[in-house]
Amino acid sequence: MVLAASVLTSKGLLISTSQIAISLAASLAASIVVFLMYHIFYGSRNIGAGVDRTFLIGGPAITALFLGIQSSIPLSLGLLGALSFVRFRTPVKDPAEIGFLLLLIASSIGAATGTYAIMIILLAIVLACLTVHWLIKRRFTLGRFTDLIVSMDRTVFTGLEPRLRVLLGRQLKHIQMKTLTVMDGRISVHYQFKTANDLDRCQLAKAITDLAAPSNVEVFIGPA
Repeated sequence: MVLAASVLTSKGLLISTSQIAISLAASLAASIVVFLMYHIFYGSRNIGAGVDRTFLIGGPAITALFLGIQSSIPLSLGLLGALSFVRFRTPVKDPAEIGFLLLLIASSIGAATGTYAIMIILLAIVLACLTVHWLIKRRFTLGRFTDLIVSMDRTVFTGLEPRLRVLLGRQLKHIQMKTLTVMDGRISVHYQFKTANDLDRCQLAKAITDLAAPSNVEVFIGPA
């Protein structure tokens, strides 16, 4: 420990090894909390690029980076120059990923600067907000929409679509056609409608297939 501290001091890094260890441990703990929050609140419906897989490594790495930057001005200039060449090619597909990445970066910087109170308060506030949002979303379904996709042969679309529109208008609330796609001789119609607790999805799918008989249609109904 003494040898490591002397080496760090000789290199111009005026941070003790105990402080480095505490900062990295705090950053790892915060990264674990962010990782768990992501999977608890968004893991079941995650459609993103899988950036959560970098949380456990990224947090301590960011902390180590800022520990090096704040200990030496020449080193910080060199690191900033090197990082200017870094480019991330993976697109962010889920807006929630941006929020969790910012949370990870903020907590890692807090661990690097020793502002542990700010880091703990930030994580507590975010956890409370996500919990309240989750509870409200489970209790109230106002304004929640889901998807309905009906795929059919191109030859039957003209005769089926008006009758399908009438059927969906009777059984679903606030039904809207969002997109219409033509590919390989088939037409796929994407609708959105407001969910209802008493909606029988099996019965709705049966009603659509019976309406199209004897033609074959493919029906996809999104989750509640």
